[in-house]
Amino acid sequence: MLNNLQRLQMEIKGINLDQEELTIYLQENNLQPFDEYVPSSATNKKNIYRAALGILESIANSPSTMKNYKEDDMTVSDFHTNLMNRIDNLQRKIRQMKSDEQNDSDFFMLFAD
Repeated sequence: MLNNLQRLQMEIKGINLDQEELTIYLQENNLQPFDEYVPSSATNKKNIYRAALGILESIANSPSTMKNYKEDDMTVSDFHTNLMNRIDNLQRKIRQMKSDEQNDSDFFMLFAD
């Protein structure tokens, strides 16, 4: 079984941060690193994506860090463009995801008696 730390590492493949840093990103998103990852939990998955988004945004805000992660045949500019596309995609995915507490309906009550 995967734990939250392993699932986050899958999501940020190619980005190597030490376990302590990854733990902080997980905890900031209400996850414990060694708790079992529950794929059927929408909230668990959403929080993994939020942690990954935090990591990607941190890298995007640090040009010196970006140089450490770019591929040999890719310019820093290309890497930044790809990183920003990944951030945009993750943000969109997170916005569209439901949490465990939300019911499956898109219907909501505008007025209540």
